[in-house]
Amino acid sequence: MVELIKITFLVFFGWMTFGTHAQNDLTQYKEYIDDRVRVIIDNDFGGDPDGLFQLAHHLLSPTVEIREIIGSKQYEDGFYGYPGSTAYSCKMATELLSVMNLKDSYVVSPGADIRLVDLASPVKSEGAMAIVKEAMREDTQKPLYVVCGAGLSNIASAYLMEPRIAGRIILIWIGGPEYEGLAWPPPGASKEWEYNTGIDVKACQVVFNQSQIQVWQVPRDAYRQALTSYSELLVKVKKQGPTGEYLVGRLEDLMKRANRNLGEAYVLGDSPLVLLTALQSSWESDPSSSKYKIHPAPLVTDSGLFVENEAGRSIRVYYNLDVRLMFEDFFAKLAFITTRKEN
Repeated sequence: MVELIKITFLVFFGWMTFGTHAQNDLTQYKEYIDDRVRVIIDNDFGGDPDGLFQLAHHLLSPTVEIREIIGSKQYEDGFYGYPGSTAYSCKMATELLSVMNLKDSYVVSPGADIRLVDLASPVKSEGAMAIVKEAMREDTQKPLYVVCGAGLSNIASAYLMEPRIAGRIILIWIGGPEYEGLAWPPPGASKEWEYNTGIDVKACQVVFNQSQIQVWQVPRDAYRQALTSYSELLVKVKKQGPTGEYLVGRLEDLMKRANRNLGEAYVLGDSPLVLLTALQSSWESDPSSSKYKIHPAPLVTDSGLFVENEAGRSIRVYYNLDVRLMFEDFFAKLAFITTRKEN
């Protein structure tokens, strides 16, 4: 009996400390790799679990210095029964940090609880203020990327509070519909708006119509390329320690809530946020293996449609993503920390 208790304790302790060992193992990278960019992560972690996959991947990436994690709201009626609140979003991000034994290393700040009410009034939140604070720093020249896999409420609010951030950040946004000449909408797509656009249309109008923020956009046709199979996730993610088991478990919970009707391939549509920041080329740093078009920023209408605007400032619109690099890097990082722990 004593021996059984001892074994149980050792197994439990090993699982609980795995995240710490995994993160310590990543210090091996530091002999060869230093962080090159600052990143603020803004996502609706309480909705589609792709945001949690993206957050875990960023946390395992040594070239990014994560300055802030912001939990964003979802639609008011939530997502397949998950609450749409910022509080729940922050709860889920914090839960992942706990699984990875990183809860004391990062602060999760709540974003806006409501949509913008007009095009001039920011919704002040801890998240928006954190964006302003980091963007206005004078003690570093390291590029600052604000990566967003949700609505644009916090970025728009930060801009309205301090317009000077426009020249100090690069916004990478997962959202917006297809651009004519680059792609067609998928069958059954909403004719009203793209999903992340609809979370806060006025915020999109502030960012695209009013600001001069440098934008790298990953519209719907591009983020839908981030497709991985459930079988891949079972073999390459779920078996890789508590982090992998947690992430796939969140997806499996959603698959059950959707009455097993999501098929056997899933879009991890927020993962391009990691591809475009952490996995840049060695020299002339840039996401050199993914393709984009320089396009005039469209005008966003009150109904959430994107209208061609030849007078718009130039933005990047990604249309072809290096999903091989993106997913294989994630799988390899999880496998690496698991192998190190086992050895």
